[in-house]
Amino acid sequence: MALEWMPRDDSYKDHLVHSDAHWGTDEDAPCVVFEKRPLKDPEGNVVEGLYVAWVRLNNPRQYNSYTTEMVKGVIAGFQNASVDRTVVAVVFTGTGPFAFCTGGNTKEYSEYYSLRCDEYGQYMELFNNMVDTILMCKKPTICRVNGMRVAGGQEIGMACDLAVSSDLAIFGQAGPRHGSAPDGGSSDFLPWFLSIEDAMWNCVSCEMWSAYKMKAKALISKVVPVLRVDGKWIRNPMVITDRYVEDGEIVYGEFKTGEALKEARAFVKEHQPNADFELLDQEVDKIIWTFANLFPGCLIKSIDGIRQKKKFFWDIMKNANRHWLAANMSGEAFLGFGAFNTKKITGRDVIDFIKFRQNVAQAKPWTLDMFAEVLGKPKE
Repeated sequence: MALEWMPRDDSYKDHLVHSDAHWGTDEDAPCVVFEKRPLKDPEGNVVEGLYVAWVRLNNPRQYNSYTTEMVKGVIAGFQNASVDRTVVAVVFTGTGPFAFCTGGNTKEYSEYYSLRCDEYGQYMELFNNMVDTILMCKKPTICRVNGMRVAGGQEIGMACDLAVSSDLAIFGQAGPRHGSAPDGGSSDFLPWFLSIEDAMWNCVSCEMWSAYKMKAKALISKVVPVLRVDGKWIRNPMVITDRYVEDGEIVYGEFKTGEALKEARAFVKEHQPNADFELLDQEVDKIIWTFANLFPGCLIKSIDGIRQKKKFFWDIMKNANRHWLAANMSGEAFLGFGAFNTKKITGRDVIDFIKFRQNVAQAKPWTLDMFAEVLGKPKE
C-alpha cells in the first residue's frame, strides 16, 4: 500500500456535542423527544447501520409550544444529528393530531419573561441558536407538519429544508395581535416563499391560512389528508378543494363559510383526535429515500446553497431583532402575552386596541395604570 510509512490515526472520533440531558419521553411533557429510527427502503425493509433522526416537540396540552428547556432540546437534537455519521436526514415534528407548534410558550412569556427584558434577551439568544442549528444542520431537514404551524412554530418550520403537511394544519403569524413581531424568522423567510404582498399580509394580518392555500402559494411541498373514516380518506371538509375559481375569484384553499363550515367543523372535531398519519409518513419516507440515494456531500452542498438565501437576511437581522424583542417585553409584549395568558380569567385574549391607541395618541405614560385601562377585567 502506498504511503504505509506515514503515521495515521484510525480511531473512531465522537463528534456528538450533547448527552440526552435535554430530551425526555412522552411522559415527561413538556419536553423534546429525540429518536433515531432505522432507515427503511420503499418495501419497508430496514437498512442496516443507517437512521433517520426525529426531533419531536412534546407539549400537546399547550399545542406543542416550546418552553425554554424545549428550545435546548431542539438545539441538542439538530446539533447531534448534524454530526452523526449514521443519520441520513432529520424529521422535525410535534406530538399528537392537533399541532406541530404554536410558537413560544405564552404562559412562560407572560408570567416570567414579561417585564424582565434582559432575561428575554437571554431566551432569544437560545431561540436564535435554535434557528441557526436547523439552518446549519449538515443533514437534510424535513418539517412534518402534523397540525397547526403558527407564530414561532411557523418560523422554526420554515427554517427546515422541506415541509409536508396534514391537510388539517393551519399556517400563520400571531405577533402583531398578541404583542410581538414575527422577527424569529418569518419576516426574513416569508418573502422567499410567497409573493411580497402575500408575505406582508400573512406576516401582519394574523389570518390563518389552510394547508391547501399554502401549497398553492408554494410555502410547503405536499398536503395529504389525515382523516380516514370507514376506510376512506376524507380531505379537510372545512376547506374548498373541489374547484379553483368561483365568480372570478380564486377560492381553492379558502375556508368554507356559513352552515357548510359549521357542519365541517363538527365533523373534524369528531374525527381529528383519531387522525391517521399514514399518508403523511409515506411522503416523508419518499423524500428521505430520495436523499439516501444521493451522494451525501453533493446533497448537503446543494442544500446549503439554497439555505444560504434564507440565511442571508436571517443572519443580518437576528441580533438586532433579539434586542428589540427583549426591550418590547416591557411594553406591548407585556400586554399582548398577558391578555392571552389570562383569557380564562377575563374572557378576552386581546387588549382593547382602540383604547390603547387613544392612550398613545394622548401621550399617556406607559405605566401599569395605563396598561390596566386596556387589559380585560377579571370576570365576576
